Amino acid sequence: MAAATGVKGEDRERAIAGWLFMSPTLLIFGVFIIIPILFALYFSLTDWNGISPPGEANFIGLKNFQELLIGGGIRQADFFKALKNTTYFALGVVPAQTALSLLLAVIVNQAWLRFKGFFRTTYYFPSITSSIAISLMFLFFYQKSGLINQVLGSLTFGRWEPIAWMADPRGLFHIILEALGVTIQNAPDFVKTEVLGLTIWDWISGPSIALMAIMIMNTWTTIGTMMVIFLAALQNVPGFVYEAAQIDGANAWTQFRRITLPLLRPTLFFVVTLGLIGTYQVFDQIYVMSGGGPAKTTLTVAYLVYRSGFTNSDMGMAAAIAILLFIIIFTLTMIQRRITGSEADA
Repeated sequence: MAAATGVKGEDRERAIAGWLFMSPTLLIFGVFIIIPILFALYFSLTDWNGISPPGEANFIGLKNFQELLIGGGIRQADFFKALKNTTYFALGVVPAQTALSLLLAVIVNQAWLRFKGFFRTTYYFPSITSSIAISLMFLFFYQKSGLINQVLGSLTFGRWEPIAWMADPRGLFHIILEALGVTIQNAPDFVKTEVLGLTIWDWISGPSIALMAIMIMNTWTTIGTMMVIFLAALQNVPGFVYEAAQIDGANAWTQFRRITLPLLRPTLFFVVTLGLIGTYQVFDQIYVMSGGGPAKTTLTVAYLVYRSGFTNSDMGMAAAIAILLFIIIFTLTMIQRRITGSEADA
């Protein structure tokens, strides 16, 4: 009996010690994560303008969410236009940055490569550079007389027609369809049907030229961080596994497909999750380079939160958009977890 009492006392002491060790993290998590989420959820149910004291805000229930999802007005159209642009942004950037960063990580992890430190630093450098500075630099590159058009012109011996990258609102898929002779005038009638505030023709427009330009820049600035994550995972793969595969006659591609990729499943899940969160929250580059234009073709959900709260002085609506963005990111992360698999599933 005394022994049992002693064991229970030790378990209690361990539990207390565990909670004491976790208390700083739980405190930070509660103050900077849980409480702001609860405040955002409350303000999403009000008409707070962000200027007057919060206590003077009127409780309006789900009106903000109703206007965004089923209101049928400009707010619904803007929200789903921003959601469409952000989704195209994620579909373009996440696969590209994941594939390129994995490729770079595999290359710089090779034993035969010289000056590894130089290449790792060079590839990672854009990730630690100010995104505002990079955005301004690319704005100059994307000018009609900028470096990109000049290089493309020289490669095509002057036959390249300069593009005003940041002023072109045409969708990529629309350009392809028009090249095939399909326009809104001769397209089937069903594409003119309105769905969630936009016509089907607008939904299938693809990313605009301006959004594509930002996507390319965003991919370039993020592959360094993802490369370092992949590189750390690759260096944890035991070397004898590859040696055994070589003895069995497996070539480099078979080793990569049968050994490297399966062992990288947890890291792949982590990298894709970071990519989804980052792309659905893209703001600073949009703010600097386009401000949501031209013709709202670079308007993203995160930038719509800023515009609603600080430009239109409607913090209640901004909080509602932020809550919907949280739900979208959480849902996509859970779906991606089921597809990619986590460490527990591997």
